[in-house]
Amino acid sequence: MAKVNFTAGRLAEFTCPEGKAQAFLWDAKAPGLGLRVTAQGARAYIFQTRLRDGQTVRLTIGEPISEDGSGVYTIPKAQEQARRLQRLIDEGKDPRRERSEQEASDRAVRDAAKAARQRLEVTGLMAWEVYCAERKPHWSERNHADHLAFATEGGRQRKRAEGKTIVGPLRPLLARPLAEIDAAAVQSWVTRETKARPARALLGFRLLRAFLNWCAESDDYRLMAQPEACRSKKTREKLGKPTAKTDSLQREQLAVWFKAVRADPNPVAAAYLQTLLLTGARREELAGLRWEHVDFQWKALRIRDKVEGERTIPLTPYVAHLLSWLPRRPKNPHVFTSPSAASGRLQDARANHTRALKVAGLPHVTLHGLRRSFGTLSEWVEVPVGVVAQIQGHKPSAIAEKHYRVRPLDLLRMWHERIEAWVLDQAEIEFKPKVDEKPAH
Repeated sequence: MAKVNFTAGRLAEFTCPEGKAQAFLWDAKAPGLGLRVTAQGARAYIFQTRLRDGQTVRLTIGEPISEDGSGVYTIPKAQEQARRLQRLIDEGKDPRRERSEQEASDRAVRDAAKAARQRLEVTGLMAWEVYCAERKPHWSERNHADHLAFATEGGRQRKRAEGKTIVGPLRPLLARPLAEIDAAAVQSWVTRETKARPARALLGFRLLRAFLNWCAESDDYRLMAQPEACRSKKTREKLGKPTAKTDSLQREQLAVWFKAVRADPNPVAAAYLQTLLLTGARREELAGLRWEHVDFQWKALRIRDKVEGERTIPLTPYVAHLLSWLPRRPKNPHVFTSPSAASGRLQDARANHTRALKVAGLPHVTLHGLRRSFGTLSEWVEVPVGVVAQIQGHKPSAIAEKHYRVRPLDLLRMWHERIEAWVLDQAEIEFKPKVDEKPAH
């Protein structure tokens, strides 16, 4: 191969002859360095030599700098690169492998940099939104609403009261990059929240822990999430242990409670609160009751159960009486309706209940406390514990209950009607069901 000393002029004058696909010009100073020019005018420095086994190696170094300033390599820089490649061969190394390894290393660096950027770009709120959407079919409406409320941005006008909504407890923590929600961040959040609202802090911590565990199992977030952030013993000690609620109605309070509730100007809310006490149902289970689930003929109620999916309980005489006089609105399937609510059903009767308690002069009892009251008051009638659990939708607490007690509806009805009759007697309500009483339409 004829060789020449590379100069800018010689390189600029060198072209590919007609009829050839490419042509080469070889440098006299740097062994193996050449300039390749194609018929289309593409120009590049190359390095060509033989390995010890006689195999020919040709590598592209890069584009030479042209008169217009384009390109990468000057002549000295190309010569230096050719000599470096020759040294590798002299050492018994294949420059192709060295280049491949370097490219792999460069890719790894780029991928790591990209991953680092993504770790900072993906916030906890982004993953929380995906989490809530994916898990919604497996949650109750109340559970899903709690997740949304804990991450709400706040500042919106309230629908049923004056003022604006407050920022959700988890919002400041979730606004951070997901990768930065670590043990220190969680501990700081717990310290702050337990001072202001300890009960909400405990619930928020549980929601956060389940969320981070979900992220750890997700292909999209597992490299960012730190589920161990909620495993600190010090953090759990700050939250303390949940205390059992004890609010419930006592036997001697039933008369004044029923009198105040029945005086509520909203008959739907009044019927709802009384039914809540007399069935022991969860507040959302009962609020979502539809007419198609009420069987006046066979005296049964089908209730959506958060544990079993659905359960059927007796429709006792007084509850049937309450429901029979509720209005049935066109195209509204709900039993406890609310024309002002977007869902068409009663959303929250806490204000009605609080007002009734105030009128009756009774201490605060939550709506869930009415469910607790049903279980407590039933003991006055000496109802079997398993019967009460089945009516309320509790999981069986013993092997015998789980596998060897299948109570038919008529057996449940016998005990349930006995509970209702006793409660009405203590409430001083004289009620005699009419056989020919028809439900309102």
